[in-house]
Amino acid sequence: MSLAAQVLLGLGSGIVAGVFLGELIAPVGIVGQAFILLLQMTVLPYVVVSLVSGLGSLTAREAAELARSAGGFLLLLWGIALTSVLLFSLVIPDWTSASFFSSTLVEQSAPFDLLRLFIPANVFESLSGNTVPAVVVFSIALGIALIGIENTGSLVRSLSLITDALGRITGFVVRLAPIGVFAIAAEAAGTMDLEQIRSLQVYAAGYIALALFLSLWVLPGLVTTLTPFGYREVVWMSRDALVTAFATGNVFIVLSMLAEKSKELIKLHAEDAEEGARLVGVVVPTSFSVPSCGKLLPLCFILFAGWLSGSHISVTEYPALVSVGLFTFFGHTFVAIPFLLDMFRVPIDMFQLFIVADSIFGRFGTLLAAMHILSLSLLAASGAAGLIRVDWMRIGRYVGITIVAGIMLLLGIRVGFESLGHQYQGYQRFIERGLLDEGVPVRILGSVPEVGATNASGSVLTRIRERGVLRVGYRADLLPFAFQNDAGQLVGFDVELMHHLARDLGVRLEFVKLETADLAPLLASGAIDLSTGIAVTPESMEQLTLSKPYLDQTLAFVVEDHRRDDFRSRAAVKGRASLRLAVTGSSYYVRKIRNYLPQAEIVEIASPRAFFQGKIEGVDALVYTAEAGSAWSLIYPRFTVAVPQPDVLRVPFAFPVAPGDGEMTRFLNGWIDLKERDGTGDRLFDYWIRGRTQEKRTPRWSVIRDVLGWVE
Repeated sequence: MSLAAQVLLGLGSGIVAGVFLGELIAPVGIVGQAFILLLQMTVLPYVVVSLVSGLGSLTAREAAELARSAGGFLLLLWGIALTSVLLFSLVIPDWTSASFFSSTLVEQSAPFDLLRLFIPANVFESLSGNTVPAVVVFSIALGIALIGIENTGSLVRSLSLITDALGRITGFVVRLAPIGVFAIAAEAAGTMDLEQIRSLQVYAAGYIALALFLSLWVLPGLVTTLTPFGYREVVWMSRDALVTAFATGNVFIVLSMLAEKSKELIKLHAEDAEEGARLVGVVVPTSFSVPSCGKLLPLCFILFAGWLSGSHISVTEYPALVSVGLFTFFGHTFVAIPFLLDMFRVPIDMFQLFIVADSIFGRFGTLLAAMHILSLSLLAASGAAGLIRVDWMRIGRYVGITIVAGIMLLLGIRVGFESLGHQYQGYQRFIERGLLDEGVPVRILGSVPEVGATNASGSVLTRIRERGVLRVGYRADLLPFAFQNDAGQLVGFDVELMHHLARDLGVRLEFVKLETADLAPLLASGAIDLSTGIAVTPESMEQLTLSKPYLDQTLAFVVEDHRRDDFRSRAAVKGRASLRLAVTGSSYYVRKIRNYLPQAEIVEIASPRAFFQGKIEGVDALVYTAEAGSAWSLIYPRFTVAVPQPDVLRVPFAFPVAPGDGEMTRFLNGWIDLKERDGTGDRLFDYWIRGRTQEKRTPRWSVIRDVLGWVE
């Protein structure tokens, strides 16, 4: 059985195993991760030695011919590929979407330093830091420097031997591909959220359509427009190489086939084909070391991942995407994609989704890569042989047809998706959440209990133990910290922490709904023992006794989706002549906002719900925390959260207790430390705020559980 057939078998078997076993297959994921790391192992060394040896082996005349004949056409093909990537945005449907809080919202990204990205001041640092663009620039510079130097043959041969050795290592790893692909596909099919699988169809449709359009029309059409070759000659004569590349998913093994087909076509039309045919022998192997259209097309995934995760790539970021993306893809795709996801603050979890998409649809990119090399060699060789012809009428007709057909194709896909409809699932995924861990017996009181029944004398801890009940106050509209789910249960991050506290104290739990203004009197009277968390401010520290902070939140702007870019940077926010901002909370943060934005008009509101329901007219944004604002955006998905970079302001939250009760305060401080160290805080944060569902959720559908009933 051929390797291609083995890989296809591994892919199919992995999908079948994942669907059959469901989440039970998850442990095999470590095999897939190991396979990915092995693939990445030789990437940067191969980039360096292949570029240096490939360029260093040329004579000055060959290098000049290569630059003159192939350089311009290579730039043209890159332009076509990168334009196609940006046009991929036309495929993305206007579906309602929202996402849980992601740390990429608040992580202060390093300033984009274009010089350090592309200029390797310390090449060893660039190598160790996987700074692919800088490594590529260094390798090209070294390779060009070797041209014309005498006695470099032994060095070039040594580098070629290293290239061969790296190729043997890669070849060995590729032989493991059936196992690696099986593990990746099995874990993905068994554990991937079904909503993600449905959303992946958007990327699949757009990527496949673009790859086929470029492979079967745009690139061969460009060749036939500028040369005497016919469309049938370009596509039909090279069909064996193209099909082989598609079937195996490997363009390297068809390089010699592509070179031979290019030489045959040149000889059919050129009287003196020797010069063009000789140049083909240089262009084809050298072009393998630079990004092809097929290699650049996965840049579409960055746009797709931004849309899927709610971290949309704005139009103003497109120049950075295509420029940095071009140089990044000189390395391996599995290095470039994580680099770009991190650069554009898209959750790195999306990379696992790319692995699945690439394993399933990557062959279409390989087909495009093969057509890219064929087209580049034919154009460069035609230039050397004097076969290039410029017929502006013919070129205009080709360009017009290509633009109209391409836009109609992409918009047609988008219209097709939008006509199928899309049911927004974010609200339901949020509101149906129950407690992550088993709770204690709980009761929600309809009114504040009488003070006389609370045994207000003595310490709070003594009172709790004598009563056998921990009584906690909570405020309404406190998503995702305290709210009622669709089953009518009071749940949330703070609520579940109180369940853990009551369990550790060995008592039951009662919740009392209250207003913020009533918090201090109720704590002082002993009607409640403590409250869910509040922001630590000078006012709250003066009026209440607070525990140590148990959570830091991030001040942010909640805005309508289309206004996200207006609030994503300090310059954008401060550059606005006027702003009207809704604010909930303390006067301390109102003063902070006034100092930060002196031109803004502040509108204080009692509840964020008034803002989300549109009851406050003329308001540009709600000043809230990113963690809570993300939860509200799941309920009202036309809103999103923006944290102006680099001004990331943390807001500490703590539990208020009865004034002057040092014993309860010391106990809570120690208990908070304990929950941080045993991982409870992180688990609850992941579940309630980041929305991760690996625990306490309905298991994924699988044959073994839902059809055969062999496991529960």
